[in-house]
Amino acid sequence: MNGHRREGFVLAAATGIVGVTFGVLADAAGLTLPQVLVMSALVFTGASQLAAVSVVGSGGSEVAAVGSALLLAARNALYGPVVARLLPDSWLPKAASAQFVIDETTAMAVIQDDDAHAADAFWWTALWLWSFWNIGSIVGVWLGAVIGEPEVWGLDAAFPAAFVALLVPHLRHQPGRVAAFGGAALAVASIPIAPAGVPLLVAALAVVPGWLVGRRRSDEVST
Repeated sequence: MNGHRREGFVLAAATGIVGVTFGVLADAAGLTLPQVLVMSALVFTGASQLAAVSVVGSGGSEVAAVGSALLLAARNALYGPVVARLLPDSWLPKAASAQFVIDETTAMAVIQDDDAHAADAFWWTALWLWSFWNIGSIVGVWLGAVIGEPEVWGLDAAFPAAFVALLVPHLRHQPGRVAAFGGAALAVASIPIAPAGVPLLVAALAVVPGWLVGRRRSDEVST
């Protein structure tokens, strides 16, 4: 097995464990196995799925759940220009390939030395990730019926942990810190007065001051 294929396999296997956690939380939130299967197969982005089931499990509305999921999934649009050259030329296959443009597949592609290895790493990682994520989701739903409340096992912390993991790389730069701490402040302030799930959407407003700080720094550098 080529080195990048082996690395993609290991990454996918580790992600499958997170898929088990998602399945457990989805079961606790009241989702059925068919609903979990459809969600994992079609949404196929862990942070968004964890956000949605966390909002539903907390008693939030469907609008808040979908809004939170879309908010987190929006980052994947930024990966498109990075991996576009690795996708099929025809528009329909390329549109279908967008399903697999996520953090892990993009990361595995961009670290390769040439486009041939990048495309190979992208597609093999995508194949294994999709398989392990869906298998993990199924196992998680089954385990959820066995272990009962996920809080007993600390699995309710999975979504916050995943969100922090996405956030950490951006704290190296001032705009990222402004957006992160501003978002945290907005979320904490809105929790007592907003329905479940809405604080996450409110926190997204902190992107604006973060963007303004980044723009100001860019202007200073250019002058």
